[in-house]
Amino acid sequence: MENKLCRIAVFYDGTYFFKVSNYYLYQHERKARLSFRGLHEFIVSEVAKSEGMDARHCQIVDAAYFRGRLSAQQAQDQDKLYSDRVFEDVLMRANVTLFQRHLKTNKDGGFEEKGIDVWLALEAYEMASLKKYDVCVLVTGDGDFVPLVNKLNTLGSRVMLVAWDFSYERDGRTYLTHAATELIDRVNYPIMMDTEIDARERRKDPLIDGLFMEKSTVTATLDRLSQNATTMRREERNGEIVNFFPEKGFGFIKPASGGENLFFHISDLDNIDQKEVCGGLKVVFLTGRNDKGPAAHNVRKDTV
Repeated sequence: MENKLCRIAVFYDGTYFFKVSNYYLYQHERKARLSFRGLHEFIVSEVAKSEGMDARHCQIVDAAYFRGRLSAQQAQDQDKLYSDRVFEDVLMRANVTLFQRHLKTNKDGGFEEKGIDVWLALEAYEMASLKKYDVCVLVTGDGDFVPLVNKLNTLGSRVMLVAWDFSYERDGRTYLTHAATELIDRVNYPIMMDTEIDARERRKDPLIDGLFMEKSTVTATLDRLSQNATTMRREERNGEIVNFFPEKGFGFIKPASGGENLFFHISDLDNIDQKEVCGGLKVVFLTGRNDKGPAAHNVRKDTV
């Protein structure tokens, strides 16, 4: 097989991958998001080892990312239009094709993905049938994909699983993400990424370091996300944080003088560690505006 090209396709469970990326940015000591380019380089290296081939003869020929999305109006109402566009740009630069459909709106106002995993499975099976991939890589932890693995094997495609197990504590609650045992057992090449990333012997491995965006890149992205909120600053005010969404990177402050709650982004935190941010925290801030209205900037703890 040394001179034969190994054709690889990567299929992302978008909700799962986004949760993992948030974990490494907000909870893990790496404090950085996952890089698509870095992950693809890692995948090529692992496929080459598993297939007994030279990495130069292993190529990712297709990559697809599946997720639910808000409608344009919903995204605008939640101030997510710009961040969604930035993410789409990231996917385009990494040659990842985006597959998305609208989220279902529940009666309580929340959102729910419907049918995304089924869509991923159908597309992966159809694409593998037509293009005859040698290796299909699933970035997920969902046991519902076991039938897909069986079908891909029937087509002659080996299946590599790229998955994570992790847990963390926040606000007295334990959050757990894990890969289904039946999925790990069924694929041809299972790779538990949390073990690879935290392994002592791989701490200086450039392939592991390359899995993460450089901190400067993350900072630049956050700056772009909040640049519309850095217009004219006004007087300093006091208030308290009423809620914070660490996985989304923003929250709201209730001014002590009254009035509507003010949006703030984590890039606007001054002398506050993100781990300290919680409801009820007294803060001092400067007022300004973003493209949606009033916003808080230079947010720091009130020491009075």
